[in-house]
Amino acid sequence: MSEKILVLDPTGSDPHAEHKALHARGPAALVDILGVTAWSVSDPDLLRQLLRSPEVSKDGRAHWPGFADAVATWPLALWIAVENMFTAYGADHRRLRRMIAPAFSARRIAALEPVVEDLVAHLLDGLDRAPATEAVDLREHFAYPLPIAVIGWLMGVPEARRHGFRALVDGVFSTNLSADEAAANTAVLYGLLDELIADKRAHPGDDMTSLLITARDEEGNGQALSDAELRDTLLLMISAGYETTVNVIDQAVTALLTDPAQLAHIRTGRTGWYAVVEETLRHEPAVKHLPLRYALADIPLPDGQKIAKGDAILASYAAANRHPGWHSEPDRFDATRPGGDHLAFGYGVHFCLGAPLARLEVATALRMLFGRFPDLRLAVPATDLPLLPSLISNGHTHLPVHLRPADC
Repeated sequence: MSEKILVLDPTGSDPHAEHKALHARGPAALVDILGVTAWSVSDPDLLRQLLRSPEVSKDGRAHWPGFADAVATWPLALWIAVENMFTAYGADHRRLRRMIAPAFSARRIAALEPVVEDLVAHLLDGLDRAPATEAVDLREHFAYPLPIAVIGWLMGVPEARRHGFRALVDGVFSTNLSADEAAANTAVLYGLLDELIADKRAHPGDDMTSLLITARDEEGNGQALSDAELRDTLLLMISAGYETTVNVIDQAVTALLTDPAQLAHIRTGRTGWYAVVEETLRHEPAVKHLPLRYALADIPLPDGQKIAKGDAILASYAAANRHPGWHSEPDRFDATRPGGDHLAFGYGVHFCLGAPLARLEVATALRMLFGRFPDLRLAVPATDLPLLPSLISNGHTHLPVHLRPADC
């Protein structure tokens, strides 16, 4: 048994200090996450082992004794109660992932490249019209609208509906809501998803939502999506395809503007935009902690402790990425760092299907943003940028910048 349980800060006010506290407690440590006790795994080797182990499941209904109580009272109930590939195990996970995989094929991602470039160009034109002397919130006017537009295009979400989804997905990633507030947010979000499904059933298009509805309505042999799986799969694709990409754009811009030497590496050809994306994913991944997984058997730990059968497990990706035993100077952002090794997209069978799309969006956004505004600079010190109130989502509430030189 570990020493006193570490209570994770729901406001995410000092994540790096929290990561160091986890490292100091060993490969895995018992933590309190909004009232639920779980093993936070911050050692990258152990985390990879558990993420690929058949003795670790994401299906709380089947494999977690605390599931019913958590669904009834936990503010993060949606994260464990959804019925999609995020919480599936074994054959169910393979069935659900197979239905989504075509949306993220190499061919389809390549076809999205000009779409992403057009969307970025449109957003940059809007930024260009901002008064030269005024600071612009780059998160609000660039990092947010790009992934919303891309996932909206991919999923066939009408533009008029996208803003409503944005506010509700923000609520899903917030960890300072009460259980009642989180449940109310979920109810409204499901209402919007039901409206989207009804609209696409009546007016199908060439989009992933229509394709999933067709699979739900036509596929037989026990392979079809249930109504709950259809709705929760749409929820997964819209939320994961939006919030996480916003954070990576935000964090990449912040890192580059905090250390001009990193931009110099790019401009002199010592590194490239995709390398910046990978280092951002290592240094400040979009998700800090990802709830939850569950042990199907007793799992001995390297330090003599044991994760008991039925215990909850928290994948602490941000802490693992900065583990002192993995990378040299792990707290330093270095776009020339070789390898691009990180766990920001997960590992094993649950590795993020949307990773190629996220990489394309962020690299394109950075390349075109700094190409249009080479004198971009932060409007406040990086230390004054307010963090999102979340132990899951890793970004800033605002990212004020000046687009042009001071004398313009």
